[in-house]
Order: sequence, then C-alpha cells, then structure tokens
Amino acid sequence: MLKISVIDSNTQRRLVLEGKLAAPWIVELKTAWKAANLDLQARELVIDMANVTSISQESENALLQLMGEGAKFRCRGVFIKHIVQQLARRTRKNAMHPGKGEQNSIT
Repeated sequence: MLKISVIDSNTQRRLVLEGKLAAPWIVELKTAWKAANLDLQARELVIDMANVTSISQESENALLQLMGEGAKFRCRGVFIKHIVQQLARRTRKNAMHPGKGEQNSIT
C-alpha cells in the first residue's frame, strides 16, 4: 500500500509518500507528479520519501525517470537514502554520456 499526500506551503509543494513503492502504485505516483507540477506558482516541488518502507525495481526506474524530469527528493533512513543517491549518480552519469546505460537497472 502507498499513500500519497500533497502539502503546500508558500515556498514548496511536497508529495509525501508513505508505505511501499511498488508496481501497482507507480502510475499513481507519476499521475500525482504531473498534477503537482501544475500551478506551482514559483514553489519548489519535492518528493518526500521519509516514510517509504521499500522500493521495487520498477519503482527505481520510475524514480530515475522523475529525476530526469527534475524531481527533487527528501529522504530519511539509510536504505532509501542509498537508493536515491544511486539513482542521482545514474542521472548525472547519463547526463554526461547521453544514450549510454540508460536502460541499465540498479543491482
């Protein structure tokens, strides 16, 4: 189960994720991301993953795609932070070498 909440402040809009980020909810995350990007009014959009308990391989690929679209993440916990950092490294690597390794999965 995954819960997605939207919290707005004057400077930021946060998508707060709680639970397991797995295949059935990837579409919901992408839909929430697109909707949250509308009418930001100069606010920063952040995906808050502090309460995510696990991330599937399919979800890692979706997060990688969102990073490519400019997503910023807030994480807590060693495991989730590690995954997001690895995805960020892949995003930077792919930006420096377009077309190479984009289809590779994280192991």
